[in-house]
Amino acid sequence: MDIRFEEVSFTYQPNTPFEQAALFDLDLEIKEGSYTAIVGHTGSGKSTLLQHLNALVKPTKGKVWIGEREIIATTDNKNLKPIRKKVGIVFQFPEAQLFEETVAKDIAFGPKNFGVSDEEGKVLAKEMLELVGLDETYMERSPFDLSGGQMRRVAIAGVLAMEPEVLVLDEPTAGLDPQGRREMMQMFNELHLKKNLTIVLVTHLMNDVADFADYVYVLEKGRIVKNGTPREVFADIEWLKAKQLGVPTASEFAQLLAAKGIQFAELPLTADELARDIVALAGGDAHDE
Repeated sequence: MDIRFEEVSFTYQPNTPFEQAALFDLDLEIKEGSYTAIVGHTGSGKSTLLQHLNALVKPTKGKVWIGEREIIATTDNKNLKPIRKKVGIVFQFPEAQLFEETVAKDIAFGPKNFGVSDEEGKVLAKEMLELVGLDETYMERSPFDLSGGQMRRVAIAGVLAMEPEVLVLDEPTAGLDPQGRREMMQMFNELHLKKNLTIVLVTHLMNDVADFADYVYVLEKGRIVKNGTPREVFADIEWLKAKQLGVPTASEFAQLLAAKGIQFAELPLTADELARDIVALAGGDAHDE
């Protein structure tokens, strides 16, 4: 299922003294099976864009296509429930939304609202727990007795239990330590690869964009100011630095090496690419000698 924006603008509280425009004439496409990153500073419009992806808000102007469903300003709210099953959103600190007495009940809460039986809910909860790296021994535990990282996995399992076609991640590793962040991002990538799940990642961590995304949109003040593959977007390092967006660590390190005379055929984006290129360069030097 593709998602497409056509000249989408959005204004909060229009025609009031508190009117505030947040998005301006956005054209973008999130293709089925893709891993798309959306980056930009606080206030750039990322969160507002994100809420359009499953019609939590509707465009003030323009159209959002979610699969074959057209969403415009006058779309009836009563018929949007199926969309919210197809597009699951993991908001920042999703563990704050846990509330049931057991992990199993919390994960099954959403599906039961769509008519899933208690027994089916338990089966689904067990399956989703395994997907997020927890086993069935957690089923009857209180979510509030778990570690922060485990609580986040349970909350994510609750979103996955709706069996969405698109998973939207809003700063999904916020507050986690480096090891927890790596594990979480690897988990999402496995879901993307094994289930062909479309991922939309909203983040300020450029290493994650370089490591996982296949397309990037850069937002600034409600407008798309750059888009392309990670290699295309990160090729203009000086532009990124001028916008204070940061660059992947591997690219920044390679640029320092290049300033000292070490030339790369193509600027590496990831640690693996950097290591490969350095080994290749070292091998070439040794061979020349």
